[in-house]
Amino acid sequence: MASIRRTLSPYHDRPYQNGGNPFSVESASHKVLYNGKASSTLPSFGLGILKFFAGGLFPKNSRKGVNSWKKWIYRCSMFFSLGFLLGMAPFGGVEDVRRRDFSFDESFVAKPVEIVKEENVKNLVVEKPEENFVVDKVELGVVDVNKRFDFVPRKQLIVVTPTYNRALQAYYLNRLGQLLRLVPPPLLWIVVEMNAASLETADIVRKTGVMYRHLVTKKNLTDIKDRGVHQRNTALEHIERHKLDGIVYFADDDNIYSLELFESLRAISRFGTWPVAMLAQSKNKAIMEGPVCNGSGVIGWHTNEKSKRLRRFHVDMSGFAFNSTILWDPKRWKRPTSDPIRQLDTVKEGFQETTFIEQVVEDESQMEGIPPGCSRIMNWHLHLEAREVSYPRGWLLQKNLDVVISNNS
Repeated sequence: MASIRRTLSPYHDRPYQNGGNPFSVESASHKVLYNGKASSTLPSFGLGILKFFAGGLFPKNSRKGVNSWKKWIYRCSMFFSLGFLLGMAPFGGVEDVRRRDFSFDESFVAKPVEIVKEENVKNLVVEKPEENFVVDKVELGVVDVNKRFDFVPRKQLIVVTPTYNRALQAYYLNRLGQLLRLVPPPLLWIVVEMNAASLETADIVRKTGVMYRHLVTKKNLTDIKDRGVHQRNTALEHIERHKLDGIVYFADDDNIYSLELFESLRAISRFGTWPVAMLAQSKNKAIMEGPVCNGSGVIGWHTNEKSKRLRRFHVDMSGFAFNSTILWDPKRWKRPTSDPIRQLDTVKEGFQETTFIEQVVEDESQMEGIPPGCSRIMNWHLHLEAREVSYPRGWLLQKNLDVVISNNS
């Protein structure tokens, strides 16, 4: 009958109550501490430390429970005292760190790089920097925004344009819209039509890319003497009701304007005026109408028509502009009455301008001539409307589309 012999432990000289050793064969600590092969690979110093901790944590004489617990408490107290003393030991202070010099060694100081200037391909000239290298003083402070940025907010321009259906309406609106597109914002273009807003006009104004408002005047055509007067009054009522702030300018679509004119309008404080070049109704001579200026002060008027010499102010409808707050803030401008300012259709033709200006200012002292000296013509009134050309219905000319075939072969 086969017998099984168990290998005895080298530490069988001390029997235990359980009939075994404190370290079994499967114990990892046994393999590390008492295996001959493993212990031979450890240094003597490391092996001694491991044996010390193993002896402290796993005592050999553990027959009596009372003695083992006393040894556990004693050793834990010893380790705690040792850790406390090591923690309280003064290894160094803050003053030692402060007194220590952390400056760089001279060997680590960055030296300026030599500059090589290439004059020719063959000849190279090496320039060495000066020995005394001085860095300019750097000052940190608050940046003055007013000195760096000279941003000045622009006044809004409110351009009022009455229009109606006719042969050259699309040409006039496109020409004026492209000009207004070049004017720096803010700019509001108020286009006013009679009775109804046409889709063609809305399409033209929208495609210009200018900020606009499309208004309609509700009036009976039989009672209207001058449609432009009522269209401008509709725009004035809109500005007054919504309290739009800016410089109001009446710009008819058939006039010619320079970009310089719109740039000069923002310099107006209350009421500005300038001379306008006009082509007479007979189209055989050119006249000029507007103020005579001494600097920015108005001292007289240009006029050539005897029938209009009775007017108080000789200004064309496109020859003046004013501050919109005069319409809805009379206390600011010390107006004697708070009546609404409107154009009158009950006066003779050619007197709408002067009767309107008399409601805005008292005399020439409240006017500003632009540009200084009123020496430049910035817009023209040419009267080039072809009244004989009818507005084609649907823009179709059927007669011109007929095909003529010759019978001659």
